[in-house]
Amino acid sequence: MIDTLSRKQRSKAMSKVRGADTKPEWILRCGLHGLGFRYRLRNTHLPGRPDLVFPKYRAVIFVHGCYWHRHAGCKDASTPKSNVAFWTRKFAENVERDRRTELEIAERGWRLMVVWECELIERTVETVRRVALWLSRRTTADGDRHYDAVTIDRRKLLAVAEKKVRYRIASYDRKRDFSDSEEAKVQRP
Repeated sequence: MIDTLSRKQRSKAMSKVRGADTKPEWILRCGLHGLGFRYRLRNTHLPGRPDLVFPKYRAVIFVHGCYWHRHAGCKDASTPKSNVAFWTRKFAENVERDRRTELEIAERGWRLMVVWECELIERTVETVRRVALWLSRRTTADGDRHYDAVTIDRRKLLAVAEKKVRYRIASYDRKRDFSDSEEAKVQRP
């Protein structure tokens, strides 16, 4: 299949793809924060830099994109029709790395949950509640919580997440524009 975008257009489009601060990640972060959970982001001391780290619960969460991490049975986990050998190898490496990371985290005594992008988009409220219940299973002095009784406004949650993502993308663009203008100043005679 022929790419309909020029090299420059493709480069710009691919520069927008982020490994952190994605919309699914923001949805989960905002939902859990609204339920009273506090977390750390991308702890570099843990294997795989989990998206969310909950030291109080000794738990980590990875928010995986269905395409890159090969969510079994998901329509979004398609394989490109061109350069199939490359993509097959790339996806296999991703899945193997995820498996190794899960084992290493478990060996360190942490609980791990993978939340899929499609779950957060299609079943937002149910997914946030499921994660909250999973986290609270190992309760501290707080006792049992009932997250079914807490109202989660899906529309508001999605709107906040969208706003956060747009802000982050704009900040990435501002940084890149700034660095481009700094390079231009340096190159002038």
